[in-house]
Amino acid sequence: MPRTAIIADQDAGRLASVGAVLSSAGYAISSASDQQALAKLLADQPDASIVVLDQSFAEAATTAPILLLVDLADGVDAASGNWHAVADFIVKPPSPEELVFRADSIIRTVAARSEARHHAERLRERLRDVSAAIRTTNDPRLIADHVVNGFGKTFEADRVLFTTFEDQRVPRITAQWKGRNLPPLIEGLEGSEAAAHRLADRLWAEGDVLIVDDHSSHEWDAEDQGLRDWMSGMNPRTSALIPVGEGNSSLGLIWITQLDSPRFWSRTEISMIQHVAGNVAYGLIQGHLISGQQQVLRQLQQLDQAKTDFLATVNHELRTPLTSITAYLDMIRDGSGGKLPDEVNRMLDIIVRNSERLRRLIEDMLAVSKPDYEATGLHLAPSRVGHTLRIITAALRPLAEQRQVDISLDLDRRDPDVMADEVQLEQVFTNLVSNAIKFTPRGGKISVGNTYSDDNDGNPWVTVQVTDTGVGVPDEEIPHLFTRFYRASNATSGAVPGSGLGLAIAHDIVERHKGTMDVRSKLGEGTTIEVRLPLAGP
Repeated sequence: MPRTAIIADQDAGRLASVGAVLSSAGYAISSASDQQALAKLLADQPDASIVVLDQSFAEAATTAPILLLVDLADGVDAASGNWHAVADFIVKPPSPEELVFRADSIIRTVAARSEARHHAERLRERLRDVSAAIRTTNDPRLIADHVVNGFGKTFEADRVLFTTFEDQRVPRITAQWKGRNLPPLIEGLEGSEAAAHRLADRLWAEGDVLIVDDHSSHEWDAEDQGLRDWMSGMNPRTSALIPVGEGNSSLGLIWITQLDSPRFWSRTEISMIQHVAGNVAYGLIQGHLISGQQQVLRQLQQLDQAKTDFLATVNHELRTPLTSITAYLDMIRDGSGGKLPDEVNRMLDIIVRNSERLRRLIEDMLAVSKPDYEATGLHLAPSRVGHTLRIITAALRPLAEQRQVDISLDLDRRDPDVMADEVQLEQVFTNLVSNAIKFTPRGGKISVGNTYSDDNDGNPWVTVQVTDTGVGVPDEEIPHLFTRFYRASNATSGAVPGSGLGLAIAHDIVERHKGTMDVRSKLGEGTTIEVRLPLAGP
């Protein structure tokens, strides 16, 4: 593009001579002899190559570079004027040669600065894309490929090598970029990894990089000779070695090289490379952690599936003979084998009770082993809690009497409908009453009752309480009672039979009904379990 110059001077002779000198040097000239005319020229030509002003026009508003004509004898008032735009000064009257030289120098300097800014912005945009690509994946191999490919294209390098060292924070990985028809580095750093690791640790500790502007004249430290010898085999001309690290030590090293000519690496370029290297370290560490977690998760899922399959198989193998045992017991008790002595009948009663207990245990184990157990849908219908409690108490009363435990009912005379899954509620209250019987010693008492009340928002709820005078539960163990397979320490030490599933299953069912279950217990005195359910249902 042609160079343009705006000239402003109140001295008509000097204005003409300066214009003539610059015009003869190839500048397109626009002149002004007063502030108003200058302001119009600056507005019309905001992209002028240079503005040559007498110091009396120093306050002119422009972003173009200014060459200011000054008279040193009169002094220069630095307190006023557009000094941030003044690129240079020249004493009046300027010689033609010096005037042209100063104007050309300013234009070249401004152009070089502009190109440097544009180059830095292009570089920043390209490396921003590299960082963005790194952040899109947790795969260490893809992260390494993004690094070497991004640096190779951005810096038009002949080779880029990235390698990690032996470190538990990141996986071992090597990636490379090669330009033109160069052969790949099959062995990576080969036998120079120890030297590369020492160099990376030193650079990381110093927060620095190693720049080799010209391999033919670079003076290497003694401890880096092994790395120099490795690089010399590829005849590099210029190199940059950047550590990748985290915390107090390096994790890897990036090597960028060109083979044909020396290269000056600007501080801006190095800073941007270090920034990307920081993203690489973060991405590799996060990716390694996530990969490890995913592997553990897969193993846990496999173990959980194996557990589920095992329980399903065991349950099937147990239910089949149990069904046969139960059938033959029913036939014997019905007299199919003839009349039995009373003593034998009492023995059969014990066998029947324990068979029933085993059946319930198998069903509980099968229920919690199903993958969709907690998401099982509820079959809601109007149900009467009082009626359900009467049925359960009547069914379990023989067991309580056999253990010489008194069981009583204290039911609210009202028995409104509750929207619930009646079968599952029956399982909840059966588990609670059975537990109370099991943990209450001979001569103890169990009370089963219910009440109806409204909450703070006026919504009706039913509360069911099962209270016993049994062994109780230690305070510190109460929060764990609803955990599957958990059994209180005094139940274990007292050899009280059980699987630790009853309360867990009951709690899950109550929660799916949007209800609550609370436990109050005092060791050696007894336990109260309270279940609250909304009448309107979940």
